[in-house]
Amino acid sequence: MITVYTDGASKRNPGPGAFAVILRCQGYTKELVRGFRKTTNNRMELWAVIAALEALTKEQQVVSIYLDARYVVDAVEKGWLAKWLAKDFKNKKNADLWKKFWMLYQQHQVKFYWVKGHAGNELNERCDQLALQCIQKGPLGIDEGYENCLQNDYPE
Repeated sequence: MITVYTDGASKRNPGPGAFAVILRCQGYTKELVRGFRKTTNNRMELWAVIAALEALTKEQQVVSIYLDARYVVDAVEKGWLAKWLAKDFKNKKNADLWKKFWMLYQQHQVKFYWVKGHAGNELNERCDQLALQCIQKGPLGIDEGYENCLQNDYPE
């Protein structure tokens, strides 16, 4: 089984942002961090989960993901994602990331565990710290999905 902790952050919303991921499996730990010059907190929360699933090298892994993002947990567990899929994400914010997430999510056995943010969960706090450090120190790339939406006047 693979255990994952994720967090996303943005300074201002929208503004500079980053996500962090901690993956644990059989005594090994791997940290992933990536930042962007302009994005949103929700995009970073979702992108963190995508990055975690992209890091898996085998399909059909049993994955427990701990996150403080109701946006992601509720979309899956309350059936919002199924409705968005049925409408091909028409007028849905972050459609580029949701489509990518859905493709990866189907390849594994994923279970989400919501944790309260900034409440002392050691690995959630570590992810938050890594993301904030990335925002401050960089490097910050381009969130093309977000910036293209702004240029084309699509929903964020």
